[in-house]
Amino acid sequence: MQKSNINIVVGLDIGTTKVCVVVAERDEMGKLNILGQGRADSEGLQRATVVNINKTVDAIKTAVADAERESSIRIKGVNVGISGAHVHCINSNSEISVNQSGIVNTSDVKRFLEKAKTNIRYLDIDHEIIHVIPQEFIVDDQEGVLDPIGMAGTTMRGSAYIVVGTKTKIRNIRQCVEKAGLVVNAMTFEPIASGLAVMKKNEKKSGVVIIDIGGGTTEIAIYIDGAIRFSEVIKVAANDVTHDVAYGVKALYEVAEELKIKHGFAYSKEPVEDEEIVIEGTEGRPHKSFPKSSLTLIIEARMMEIFELIREAIKRSGYSEYLNAGAVITGGGCLIPGTDNLASGILGIDVRLGFPEGVSGGIKKAINNPVYATVMGLVSHSFENSDFQDKDVIDLRNGQSEPVDTEEGYPGDVGKKMVDRLKNWWEKL
Repeated sequence: MQKSNINIVVGLDIGTTKVCVVVAERDEMGKLNILGQGRADSEGLQRATVVNINKTVDAIKTAVADAERESSIRIKGVNVGISGAHVHCINSNSEISVNQSGIVNTSDVKRFLEKAKTNIRYLDIDHEIIHVIPQEFIVDDQEGVLDPIGMAGTTMRGSAYIVVGTKTKIRNIRQCVEKAGLVVNAMTFEPIASGLAVMKKNEKKSGVVIIDIGGGTTEIAIYIDGAIRFSEVIKVAANDVTHDVAYGVKALYEVAEELKIKHGFAYSKEPVEDEEIVIEGTEGRPHKSFPKSSLTLIIEARMMEIFELIREAIKRSGYSEYLNAGAVITGGGCLIPGTDNLASGILGIDVRLGFPEGVSGGIKKAINNPVYATVMGLVSHSFENSDFQDKDVIDLRNGQSEPVDTEEGYPGDVGKKMVDRLKNWWEKL
């Protein structure tokens, strides 16, 4: 059995409505080659917060088993996304003296970030630091430096963006992952991950807001001059749209979700042919019908609220005048037709839909969807930070024949694994 090198990473997105797992390696061109993915319905979270450990663990196991079967990779360590209203971010300044050589090295950067953490005020015992992200450096009198390594100077100062969360809620996420038999290599704030997946370099430099509309929360992150400047989690999202539809047409939640996906439209000002939508009766209920225009008005009202809350958050950030590249909207909630036009009208900026970038080969088509933005960003973040990569995954793709535990849902030999993988790949084309 062959141990992998550090070129294979695994992202785990534990969302309110779904759990996604992606196994990827990076090719010679630096693009991501997706080896396998798994997805399972999630019922153990509300608003990105764990409320049922067992249901969350089961969903993780199901998604991981699918990803292992498709990739022929035995997963151990993962980069886990974390979000929720309990997560907040702090700007912290830092200043250090450069090492005796007078050339900034990685140790200097680490000392700079460590000092930024110690400079935080108001961090009580109930919270912990998730990670620290450098924003910009000033080496002596050279300002606006994003990567100071190799520069000459005696003093380095600047700012860092520190992500902080509630200890108990972070612990619950970690506990779910470990109970599923995995190791947490790292945790990444999900708005940052989504941005990595869908944002283009020129957008990041010009000024852009990333908007990820998930099931339970909507997350925003603002990038100016190549660095993150602001983020926020809003507790209104796609599930609220579904609940409104269910209430408005008096239907079961599952029926309302299907109506939203099949017939939903988010922008009433855009001309769309009206039609009568029929809801089939279930369990003795009679059939009923209503015009599509009524469904559009229900969806539009809640989506307007979401974008109005986003507009208020952008104003609070102080960066509303610097979003030259506009907004990139991603996540499953952006898939309702008309969402981009509605958002552009309310936010007053250009808007595009965000799909995962930098993917080549493998099962690219299967994850070319805003639903996978966060988990693809988690993979990208792992490659950018070598300490996050899983050095202990087991690669079974080279003709090894050692059996794997069939009770966990794995094929009994690698030959069957490869057949299953090819079958799944063709089904997704």
